[in-house]
Amino acid sequence: MNSLNITDYTQTLGLQAKQASALMAKAPAAIKNKALKQLAELLRANVEALQIDNAKDIERAVAAGLAAPMVDRLKLTPKVIETCAQGCEQLAAMADVIGEIMGMREQPSGIRVGQMRVPIGVFGMIFESRPNVTIEAASLSIKSGNACILRGGSEAIDSNKALAKLVQQALVAAGLPANAVQLVQTTDRAVVGELIAMPQYVDVIIPRGGKGLIERISRDAKVPVIKHLDGNCHTYVDDPCDLALAVKVADNAKTNKYSPCNATESLLVARGVAAAFLPLIGQIYADKGVEMRCDEEALQILKQNWPLAPVSSAQTAIENRVPQQPILVPAAASDWFEEYLAPIISIKVVAGVDEAIAHINQYSSHHTDAILTRDHLHAQAFLREVDSASVMVNTSTRFADGFEYGLGAEIGISTDKFHARGPVGIEGLTSLKYVVLGQGEVRS
Repeated sequence: MNSLNITDYTQTLGLQAKQASALMAKAPAAIKNKALKQLAELLRANVEALQIDNAKDIERAVAAGLAAPMVDRLKLTPKVIETCAQGCEQLAAMADVIGEIMGMREQPSGIRVGQMRVPIGVFGMIFESRPNVTIEAASLSIKSGNACILRGGSEAIDSNKALAKLVQQALVAAGLPANAVQLVQTTDRAVVGELIAMPQYVDVIIPRGGKGLIERISRDAKVPVIKHLDGNCHTYVDDPCDLALAVKVADNAKTNKYSPCNATESLLVARGVAAAFLPLIGQIYADKGVEMRCDEEALQILKQNWPLAPVSSAQTAIENRVPQQPILVPAAASDWFEEYLAPIISIKVVAGVDEAIAHINQYSSHHTDAILTRDHLHAQAFLREVDSASVMVNTSTRFADGFEYGLGAEIGISTDKFHARGPVGIEGLTSLKYVVLGQGEVRS
């Protein structure tokens, strides 16, 4: 497409979305839920076909030399598809918040004033790699009574087209407008510039991808943006803690999956438990090939305690496993800010909970941070004082996710403080308007 055609094309998408949003806003809950259930059925019925389209994207990505974490995000496995289907069903089973009136109070004048929850209208979603975002965004848009325009990454174009086709089939089957969910059909990047500059059609933009993409959209958008730039998440191992619990959680938080924004990138350890904890987690990280970028104190503890953790003869016999040498690197100042999205973790020994909180508030991206502790007061201080969208006690940062939070799905994770913060589900895609009920009162 040339620039003129791109402008016309994007304007058409916007107009169609605006018209569809009026119909979606008044759609009954039963109809929206019908569309979601139909979408779940279509996903399960088309697993093989979806994987054929997904394989085209993966083949191109590998041939183009796309980084391994990005290729991993691109995969549309049967498990990923089933999770999408379950998310649709979870949303369908949830109460419909649209039209809900809250806080109704009678004023001295006799009028009653409250707030009604309503759809935002039209949102634009710009995302990279993960094709499952197409379903997450579409299902949340349907449930919240919005219309959306989705622009996925060029690396996932075949997967996204196949998924969007199923979404529109489900909408039509339920009696809703197909244009309530539109996927940009071209990979031309000029569409993004047009989409983020259409306040007459688009009410909010939600970028989900690399830091460069989000920074560009935040800078150039002429409509509000819901965003997070990166996920430098922390796990802090407190004194006192349950060592077995701390090892299990710190392992999961880092190695369950390296590419998501909720993976722990920095491990803080209280000095009182460092000598006992670090050799245990260090051996696990070493066996899994995780590079440890350590401050001087953590580095000395790990170096002085090799072999880091004994392996029982039974475990060795079963797994035929030989403990691996740790990859230990002195941390640079930049490591405390870093989102690796890779088998790398920064490790620092701190005096205790106060220093941990101060470190997190200085270096964290305010996404998700966790404390592993046996001290209730320490846990409460951490919850109150850590300035992040999700703050956790005795569990893995990998749970920072709309599906895991019971939101059905998420449109993204916001580290902003206005409108939406944390995983953005149905309520994050709504607004509140004042409603006033009277019986002929006039203002004196």
